[in-house]
Amino acid sequence: MAARETSPRYRRNLLTCLCTTLVALSVTGCASTRNHDNIKTGSVPNMSRAYDQMNATQLASASASLGKAYEANPKDRSTGLAYANILQMTGRQAQSLAVMQQVAIAHPSDREVLAAYGKAQAAAGQLEQALGTIGRAQTPDRPDWRLFSAEGAVLDQLGRSADARNRYRMALDLQPNDPSVLSNLGMSYVLSGDLRTAETYLRTASEQPAADSRVRQNLALVVGLQGRFPEAEQIARRELAPQQADANVAYLRSMLAQQNSWKQLAAKDTDTKNTN
Repeated sequence: MAARETSPRYRRNLLTCLCTTLVALSVTGCASTRNHDNIKTGSVPNMSRAYDQMNATQLASASASLGKAYEANPKDRSTGLAYANILQMTGRQAQSLAVMQQVAIAHPSDREVLAAYGKAQAAAGQLEQALGTIGRAQTPDRPDWRLFSAEGAVLDQLGRSADARNRYRMALDLQPNDPSVLSNLGMSYVLSGDLRTAETYLRTASEQPAADSRVRQNLALVVGLQGRFPEAEQIARRELAPQQADANVAYLRSMLAQQNSWKQLAAKDTDTKNTN
């Protein structure tokens, strides 16, 4: 039996907790491409890979350098995309959205720019606007799997899990076994309290050759939510430098121990098992 749907208020609280966890994990240690949001824009993925290996001080320095480049030429597509991306990584969602607004004005028909703009809108809480922007970026004759997955992520935040999973599966039809889409699909089941299904998708995602550390951190989180802390720590430490791994594990332990939302979710999943 599938897990029962969570209430809108519970889902909002859980989503806030979930997003906080993932952002903190990524900033402290994920050492590969940031694919959780499933938006790749021009040269940004390669730059993001470098950013993910930076500590907070290095990120601040990179942000300052990109800020100067953006001020010198705010219409430059690559600079604007990179600057908006690093602003999101450092928690400056409103500023990231403002940057992407300017880039979108300068490149109104660029679907990758529109996709990144939609991502920035979603990160800033403008979910309905994000859906509209991503929809304008998508074209029926040339559907983009990344846009389907991005749309799914927004729909999940709106509580429309069935629609979200439909979009993820549409993305997988175009890009079979993509680890970032499988990871998003797994996290969708986390939001509805079905941890076992979530783990199945996240394990499949982590086994893909292109899987990055973000995917494995998501898997570690879901394993930890089910009370298997040693296994979760082992997953969280893979591929990371000792200092980064320690930071990730410490934060993972903190979130699992202190957040009531996680405890409620674990209890909910236990109740679901008992009804099967």
